[in-house]
Amino acid sequence: MSDQTRRRMLLQTLDASASTVLDNNKDGLLPFSQLRRQPSTLPFGREVPLSSVGGSMYSTAQTLIQQVSYALSDKVFSYSPESFDLDIAVKNWYSQKSPNARGYVTQVSPMQTRMGAASIALGYIFSKDFDLKKRHIPQSIIAPSSSLHHLRSALDQLSLLYSIASPLVAHIAAIDYAPGSSTSLVTDYSSVLSLSEELGFGLVTSFSAYEAQHMALFSTLLASIIPTLHIYDGVNVGRQTTRVADVMDRSGLYTAYNTILVEMSGPYNKHLDVEGRVCHLLRAFNGELGTAYQPFEYEGHGSPDAVLVVLGTVESTLASQVASALTKLGAKIGVLSVRLYRPFMEDEFVQAIPKSTKKIFVLGQVHDRHAVSDCSINSSLYNDVLAALTFSDRWASAPSIVDIKYPRDLVWSPGAFANIFQRLQGKASDIVGAADMVRLFEGQHDDFQVPYSFTTRQYTFWDVTDSRSVNAATVVANLLSRESTNNVTFKSEHDNLVQGGVLRTDIRSSRQTIEAQHAIEMADVIYLGEEKLLSSINVLAGIREGGTLLVRLPGTKDEDLEKIFPVGFKKDLAEKRIQLFIIDPQLSASVEENNDAETLLIEFAFLELVSDVEQLSSVHRNPVPLQSILKDLEKNVRRFEVPRAWATAEPDVDILSLPTTVSLNGFSPFEKEERDPLPCLQPWVSAAKSLIFKEAYGTVSALRPDLSVKTWTVHVKENRRLTPLAYDRNIFHIEFDLGDSDLSYDIGEALGIHAENDEHDVRQFMDFYGLQPEDIVEIPSHDDPSVLESRTVYQTLMQNIDIFGRPPKRFYEALAEFAEDQNEKRKLLTLGGPEGAEEFKRRADIDTVTYADILLEFSSARPSFHDIVKIVSPMKRREYSVASSQKATPNSIALLVVVVGWVDPKGRSRFGQCTRYLSKLPIGAPVTVSIKPSVMKLPAKPSQPLIMAGLGTGLAPFRAFVQHRAWQKLQGIDIGSILLYMGSRHQREEYLYGEEWEAYQDSGIITLLGRAFSRDQPQKIYIQDRMRESLDNIIQAYIKEEGSFYLCGPTWPVPDVTEVLQEAITTDARMYGKRIDSRKEIEKLKEGSRYVLEGTFQQALNIE
Repeated sequence: MSDQTRRRMLLQTLDASASTVLDNNKDGLLPFSQLRRQPSTLPFGREVPLSSVGGSMYSTAQTLIQQVSYALSDKVFSYSPESFDLDIAVKNWYSQKSPNARGYVTQVSPMQTRMGAASIALGYIFSKDFDLKKRHIPQSIIAPSSSLHHLRSALDQLSLLYSIASPLVAHIAAIDYAPGSSTSLVTDYSSVLSLSEELGFGLVTSFSAYEAQHMALFSTLLASIIPTLHIYDGVNVGRQTTRVADVMDRSGLYTAYNTILVEMSGPYNKHLDVEGRVCHLLRAFNGELGTAYQPFEYEGHGSPDAVLVVLGTVESTLASQVASALTKLGAKIGVLSVRLYRPFMEDEFVQAIPKSTKKIFVLGQVHDRHAVSDCSINSSLYNDVLAALTFSDRWASAPSIVDIKYPRDLVWSPGAFANIFQRLQGKASDIVGAADMVRLFEGQHDDFQVPYSFTTRQYTFWDVTDSRSVNAATVVANLLSRESTNNVTFKSEHDNLVQGGVLRTDIRSSRQTIEAQHAIEMADVIYLGEEKLLSSINVLAGIREGGTLLVRLPGTKDEDLEKIFPVGFKKDLAEKRIQLFIIDPQLSASVEENNDAETLLIEFAFLELVSDVEQLSSVHRNPVPLQSILKDLEKNVRRFEVPRAWATAEPDVDILSLPTTVSLNGFSPFEKEERDPLPCLQPWVSAAKSLIFKEAYGTVSALRPDLSVKTWTVHVKENRRLTPLAYDRNIFHIEFDLGDSDLSYDIGEALGIHAENDEHDVRQFMDFYGLQPEDIVEIPSHDDPSVLESRTVYQTLMQNIDIFGRPPKRFYEALAEFAEDQNEKRKLLTLGGPEGAEEFKRRADIDTVTYADILLEFSSARPSFHDIVKIVSPMKRREYSVASSQKATPNSIALLVVVVGWVDPKGRSRFGQCTRYLSKLPIGAPVTVSIKPSVMKLPAKPSQPLIMAGLGTGLAPFRAFVQHRAWQKLQGIDIGSILLYMGSRHQREEYLYGEEWEAYQDSGIITLLGRAFSRDQPQKIYIQDRMRESLDNIIQAYIKEEGSFYLCGPTWPVPDVTEVLQEAITTDARMYGKRIDSRKEIEKLKEGSRYVLEGTFQQALNIE
């Protein structure tokens, strides 16, 4: 079907359906706009009514487990962290007063996870007020494995009193935080296995979403015999949306539950021990449901030589799939998956292992990689297997047993299991003697694919979490699931520490049932929503050869792609023969009119590539706007022929060194907007009460509670102008006495100045706005929004809000909400929007208007003071490179500062807020300061030379460097040579610290002093000229003696100065008959911290 025909068919569909807007409640679906706000534990992120759970449906394992818990329990105690969303469905059903299987509403109690957790659940069961008629009804706990440490004491008590307690089942999602590991969130089975053994709890595992409901039901039944833990993968499988057939509804669950309990209550069962009763329960369960679940389930060759014993959701499923595939290729291997871990029925375990087995390998999880390498630590599963086989007489010569330990942060793939099975067929000693057991999972089969990968369409979406098109993957998956012959899986992962938040979404679609629990490794189509991700992630590692890549590049021409794409990425595009499509939303008239249309455009483009665009109208509620977007599609999406020459490019950075997927550290994006409660004005009396009655009001005094960094108070010791009074630039040296502040600083660091606004300007603004200086404003704390910090209006304007700073566009937009005059409102909205960009730029760059100016100009917009605090940006600290060494001056710290000043078009004198504040400080004045670290450090060895180039106030850190080297020399330390190049306009006016430099040169501290005063002679002389004049000195110090180069000051000399250094490198190489790429050498020097420009930009950027 041609593109034109396909588009024409869709338009006909849209025209036919334009008059019929789908009802929002039909099929239990929510409006598209709400999809992004729903958690990952719900299918496609949608809320599911309890009454709709049943039959063939798309669901997550977590939703089905919650359904069993809610339907069969009297009460559900949840210990889910808010970000885990393990209890979102039961909380929704409880709020909607949905009846459980017994006809009343199950009470859901979200609890905090802390020491002594579960005591309330224990107290409820044994309360004097507990309805004894409900003693037989199960109580449920929903929790992650990370909470078990806190639940342990209460569960321990319960195990001792279980004979008189209600049945208790705990559905445990195997999730824990693991700071410092390869992924911050890990699948944790090891702690659950240990707990179940120590407390004597039953332990049941689910292998997949398809059986999650069954195992939740079985665990609830098992709780009638012993307290039971139901463990499953809460990181991956619990959150993957997939189609599950024959889901039991409430009544079906209740019928099965009661039928099996009746069978279990017979006289035969009373004479059995715990293991016998469990076996009886499992037979009754299989008989009622028509299933064939076993405590231990074997998959693989009929007469294997080697068997791998596994426990875990992904581990069991993926190992079985890979073993099945390899068995068909002749491998004599098998997998024994543990379903019922406690009680561990040794006879059943031994009988489940084929008699031909010569080697048994136990894949056992341990806490971390340290435990993997520690030979004294065995996995819990290995200990049970060893005990079972030690006392077995089934074999004349017992099979060898090897413990293959793996850490919780290991991410499983088919290739990892293929590598394991390859080694299982070798010598057991090869594994036992492995130095790093984790490497056993790596090898030549890393790209192994399970058979369904070749019959399944696979798609991956990459985007940043604040993208307009971040919903597109959800809509596409939802669309594909509407086709009755399709089986779709859908899963998203978040890495909130890369690029402000990255979202990866995997979608699989097949005519057959899919049981895929690992990340897609051979995508047919990849969508990349943000080009900047290419610098952080190797996106093309997960695409098949000849696959399709759709990249969103607004406003980009084909000729720009050569520069935009990284070299390694371009090489991969060509070598893998990728079909590259570019989508440019800026070319769409629909997007120009409505930003939300961009998501629709992305969906159209993607679906057209996978031939499913005709059905998009079934997902979106109002299909009419789709027509205009569809008509724009041809000009918005274009194919780019990848040049063959890209295949021969040599990348500067090896693309293979980039990660191939996200490092999972969250189940949802971080909130980027802080919603603070509104501050409010109160009379000074309220503050007085708080100060007098501190204990009653919980009052704590603090130096600057508004600041989130550690601060100190220092006092002005010296404030000396270095330039003549008649000179147009006021450059001054200011030094602070540290006193008893305990402030310490290192060479190269910057001093943060927490300045105050000008008092005269503040009082003028208060008079204009009608504010009382003594009134109190309460503002939420940085650290704890529930704690209010009290300040006067005067303090707030002096120290907290940047009322005389430059307003961004969002301020105009926010202020428009308060404008009563419609003309002013329109103008403010225009200035805050794209159409007012030119005037906004003039106001910001030429008129240099402030927040106060705008409030004065638009007189009908009069927000209250607490609104002003909300919409005006807070004052930021200004950072200045420290111009002293604490070794040389232990009790003081110095800065070199230039006052920023200009005259605006109205003839008003304007000043940088912080530089004016510092220049006016009298001796003894207190100043609030903080320290900011820097990468501008001295070389590790004092004998390494320093080559320093500073312009104007950029000399500040070099004064500290020279002071430090002088102090080292006084201590008898051998110091390297110092080459100092300094530049300014005139020697008479701007020879900053000139006498100091000459004194250091006379004493042998400074080896070479290159002074460039650009305007003191007819021809201009700059620091690069002085450097070129002394090229031999630079070669000796920089190259032969391995010195370090530093540049600080304005950025304009960087290319010229770098050119001189390249000349030095080339000249030195030529002397030895070598040819060398000086640019690459400079890059190497940068990496080795021997070419440092960082100090440059602190002085340049802190213009105030």
